[in-house]
Amino acid sequence: MKRKIGLTIVFAVGLLFCSCGNKKTDVLSESQLPSVTVQKADHSWYCFNEHDFVKISKPQYAPANVLTPWTEAVRISSANNACDDETGNKAYAIVNRLGVMSFENDKVTLARDVTLFADRTAGDLAFLNNTPIFSVFKSAFFNDTISVPSYKNDGTQHLFLVQFDDAANISYPLVNCNNLIESPNSEVTDYYWDGENWICSIKTITDAQVIFSYIKWYPTAPLLSLSPVNASEKIIVTESSKEAYRGTKALLAYKDAPNRLKNMLKNFDQKIPFIIEVKSAGGSSSRKYENILPDSKEQKLNSMAILSESWSAALFEDGTLFIEGALPGKHILRNGKPVAIRLPRLPAGFVYSDFVISGTTLYAAWEETSFYKTSRSGFLRVDLDETLYKRML
Repeated sequence: MKRKIGLTIVFAVGLLFCSCGNKKTDVLSESQLPSVTVQKADHSWYCFNEHDFVKISKPQYAPANVLTPWTEAVRISSANNACDDETGNKAYAIVNRLGVMSFENDKVTLARDVTLFADRTAGDLAFLNNTPIFSVFKSAFFNDTISVPSYKNDGTQHLFLVQFDDAANISYPLVNCNNLIESPNSEVTDYYWDGENWICSIKTITDAQVIFSYIKWYPTAPLLSLSPVNASEKIIVTESSKEAYRGTKALLAYKDAPNRLKNMLKNFDQKIPFIIEVKSAGGSSSRKYENILPDSKEQKLNSMAILSESWSAALFEDGTLFIEGALPGKHILRNGKPVAIRLPRLPAGFVYSDFVISGTTLYAAWEETSFYKTSRSGFLRVDLDETLYKRML
C-alpha cells in the first residue's frame, strides 16, 4: 500500500486506529481492514498569503513564513457548516486577519475585509437563523495598534460581535464592547453563547493595571437588527463571575458527550486519549470534551466534530477523519456504520485543525505550529464523491 499517495479510506466496524502525531504505526496491517487508495486528482492543497489563498503542491512547499502568535497569524481560526437546507451545501470559515471564507460544493470564496480584520483577532464562529456571526478583538499582548492614541480615544475601535452578510459578501458590526461596559479601553476577548444568553470575558487596560470582568447579556430586540449605534438601548446586561465564565469553557467528561459522537468513535475512544470540540451545524457556541485514558501512553490528540442533521464527522489533528450518515444527495454510508478516512500525512510541525463539508467536498484546515505561534497555513480540499462514494467496497 502506497501511503504517500493521497488518502487512505478505512471501513471498520471497530475503527481501531492507533496512529497519532508523527508515529508511523501501520494501522491497516495491524487491523487487516479493507482499504481503498485515492488518486492524487481527488484532493488539492491551498495556502494563505497576506491577501488571498493560492493553490500549492504540498504544505511543505508553501512559501516560508515567520512564526507569529496565533492571535495575529493568518489562519483558519473557526469553521462550521450552516444548518442543512435543501442542498446542504453552505459552510463558512473565519480566516484570521483576512476575512470570511464561504464554501459551496467545490466553490470557495474569500470575502476579504481590511477594515475589520487587518489588525484584529477573529474567530468563534456561530450561527443565528443560519446567519454567520463571529467575534473580533485586539490582543493586549501582541497587537501593537492597541497602544495607538486613536484606539484609546475612540470607542468605535473596540469591536466585538460581527455578522457576515452572505448575499452582500460583507461583514458588519452588531455589538461593540462599549455597548456592554462603560470602562474605556476594553475588549471582549472571548464569549460563550447558549442560543439565548451570552457570557463574556472582558479585559480592560488602564495605565496602572489590567482588569478582567465578566458579564451576561441578552438582546431585547432581534440580534441581527442591532448595530453599535442602537445596541446599548436594546441589551440587558448583568454582572457575571469568573467561575461562571470558566464553567462554559471547561473541558467536560467524554462520557457526557453527545451519543452520536460516542457511537461514531466507539472503540477508537478506548485506544487514543483526545480533546474534542463539538459543534452543531448552524448552531451556537461549541463545547469541548476530554477523553482520558489513564493507562495510555499515546499522545493526546486535539480534534473537531460537527453534528449535522443527516451526517456527523470528526477530524483529528493527525488527519484521521470519521464520517457517518448521508452527505447531501447521497445514500447513507454503510447502513449507518461509521467510515474512517486517513488524510495525507503532514510534515513534522504541521497539524490539521478545523474543517467543514460542503455537499460532498471536504475542506480541512492545516497549519504549521510551534507552541503558541503559527507560520504557514491553508486548507486541503477533498472530493468525497470520488474518494468515498464511488470507491466503497
